[in-house]
Amino acid sequence: MERLRLFLHHILSFHISLASTISHYLFSPFSKIRRFPIITPISEWFLSVYFKFACNLIQCTVDLDDQTTMHFLAPAHRRFNKPNLVMIHGYGGNSKWQFVYQVASLAESFNVYIPDLLFFGKSYSNRANRTEAFQAECVAAGLRRLGVERCSIYAISYGGFVCYRMAEMHPELVEKAVIVSSGVGCTQSQKGEQMKNVGIDVLDLLLPRTPVGMKRLVELSVHKSNPLRWAPDFVLEEFIDVSALNGNSICFHVDDVKVNVGSIVDYVDAFIFDDDKTMCNTNRKEKQELVEHLLANSEKCKVQPLSQEILLVWGDKDKIFPLNFAYELQRNLGPKASLEILRDAGHAVNFDSPDSLNDLIKGFILE
Repeated sequence: MERLRLFLHHILSFHISLASTISHYLFSPFSKIRRFPIITPISEWFLSVYFKFACNLIQCTVDLDDQTTMHFLAPAHRRFNKPNLVMIHGYGGNSKWQFVYQVASLAESFNVYIPDLLFFGKSYSNRANRTEAFQAECVAAGLRRLGVERCSIYAISYGGFVCYRMAEMHPELVEKAVIVSSGVGCTQSQKGEQMKNVGIDVLDLLLPRTPVGMKRLVELSVHKSNPLRWAPDFVLEEFIDVSALNGNSICFHVDDVKVNVGSIVDYVDAFIFDDDKTMCNTNRKEKQELVEHLLANSEKCKVQPLSQEILLVWGDKDKIFPLNFAYELQRNLGPKASLEILRDAGHAVNFDSPDSLNDLIKGFILE
């Protein structure tokens, strides 16, 4: 099944890239006017429709206080005979892009809740706290506002840090946890050594400004199927430009499938008439501070055993957090932690082996 998916993915990616390139050159006489983005907003719209009709998820926004807002994909109709599963994303776009290969299958077995972490997607806070513990508190508070009293968590990469803190601080909320390819608990020396091995500044890696940087991030993360293999640079530039604006700049509401016209007008003004604004992400500074906090040498990063059962899942070809990170994290979490290693998968197991990962998640949580 995964081989068929990968094959279809390659074919689809090639044809979309080919069509995009042809359309780009058809409009080349207007190259002096900066192109209004089309591909990324349309892709976001299709994803929103897909999550609503294929996955039974709707978008909702929760105001935690007068300074913090959390955005969720949540069940349109919660089934009380299904357990709740919270899916927490890592760096690299919002939650819809990262979980697109998994949600439909998981939604058959769970009531799925997918938050945008603070400063990603449409979640934002004016507070100065940049810790994963604050992220965890906000996710937990948002879930309670949505009526979730017990849940399991599946989290990848940076989301694993948030998941660990949620399980640690809210054992009454978190029943089980699946952490995938995450550097939870790694020491300062491990961080420094791994950054040398990767050979790229971590901020440049996680927050790329150019198509070259974005391709480099994907090449390091994905082992089997590089989704950007055929993507022309102008498409990646558009994605970076759109991502560089606040998550609320373009607002597609999946319930009534309408566009926030006022925001579009502001966006056009910024995109066409001001080169600086498009690459000046209002959230970029905050995202940098999130990374800087993780890189800081802090005793609070030490991992203690949790009361919940924990499943760790790693790709054997992970170039970001190699397998020795997985073995050490398993030891630190204690006897309630188990480890599953997926062959021929990189850091982004959710892209390389989504079906196998879903099977592990279902088997662990539903057993």
